[in-house]
Amino acid sequence: MFPWAVRWGTMEGMSQQGDRRGHEDEWWGELYRRDTDDVGPAPAGDSVDDRFDSASRTVAGPPPAPTPSPPPAPASSPAPASSPAPASSPAPGAPWGPPAPHHPTRPPRPGPAPGPGGPPPADAFEPGVLPCADAYEWADLGPDTVLDGARCGAATLRAVSSRGESARRRGEPRQDALLTARFGAGPGGLVLVALAGGAPGAVAAQRAAREVCEWIARAVGRSHVRLVEDIRTGNRDALKSGLHRLTDRALGRLRARAAELGLDPAEYAASPRCLLLPTDPDCRTRVVFGAGGGGLFRLRGGAWQDLEPAAPAPETEAAGDVPVPAAPFRFRASVAHPGDVLLMCGGGLAEPLRARPALAGHLAQRWTDAEPPGLAAFLADARTRVEGYADDRTAAAVWEA
Repeated sequence: MFPWAVRWGTMEGMSQQGDRRGHEDEWWGELYRRDTDDVGPAPAGDSVDDRFDSASRTVAGPPPAPTPSPPPAPASSPAPASSPAPASSPAPGAPWGPPAPHHPTRPPRPGPAPGPGGPPPADAFEPGVLPCADAYEWADLGPDTVLDGARCGAATLRAVSSRGESARRRGEPRQDALLTARFGAGPGGLVLVALAGGAPGAVAAQRAAREVCEWIARAVGRSHVRLVEDIRTGNRDALKSGLHRLTDRALGRLRARAAELGLDPAEYAASPRCLLLPTDPDCRTRVVFGAGGGGLFRLRGGAWQDLEPAAPAPETEAAGDVPVPAAPFRFRASVAHPGDVLLMCGGGLAEPLRARPALAGHLAQRWTDAEPPGLAAFLADARTRVEGYADDRTAAAVWEA
């Protein structure tokens, strides 16, 4: 049982929670009681002004002696011709003087380049309102953006999960989750990238997405030696059947967890999709598996290829033909070519990439015949603004050397 899954379901648990909050309230009240005796009045003034004056005297040293004024000239004597006074300089030991002119040397930072949807608003790329926090429940909070990357054999990995513009405006948490992990070392290692999108609008969407990624990661970590061997030998049937069972069990655990929490299964659901990347530079087989929405694309020769099979029609019950939501299993094992870019992403990026050719062309131009972008550049590419698409952006891309 995870700590965040504990719920105060019995009267005893509710009493313990009430006692805990009562003790905290008592401590808080004790800290701010007005009738509590202080340590006593200070012998000298202890205001903010007093402290500032004391610090200024310490830094400046003793004040300079006043300069005596010259005696006035006799009334009958003519006034001497005046000469221009030399520029004044600060007295020795004085803590301040005439401010030196400020000449900034660093040029202003350029703003983000306009995306396919036109020039973005000034704050389109910056986080807005923070999600509201509960002092007794932290499982549903997460950072606005998660960014990662690595060298994996002959490939370079970049991965990101960033809160969408609509969630930033409403002060809602990110619903997508991203997990990157390496199991094993040397040529026998295996890198896993797991991403998942939570149910839109669900309170615990990010928690469910994070859970399913963690469950899959544990299973992959326990079996990574066998998985690496199957990938090297091209044992496609074993990979497909084993990863299918793993995905199905992870989704089944989500449904069981929803029942434990008293939630509708539709509110505690996620669409996981995972990438297996061997660290052996001589092995160029890339395996992607998962279920639900999202996309898998390959950039080869400057053109995008959609590697995602068409989604099957929703299953129906025998009686009444009532539609039942389907989460079709996705599996793809392919051999990468030098210069390829493999992109696995959630629905927040897959949908505009399919629907808006301008976005596809923009990313193709950025990523074709070029070195893999740095982390900051990849984040900016993944967050390229497209009018009408404001969901979370979660993606992992692999550049083949």
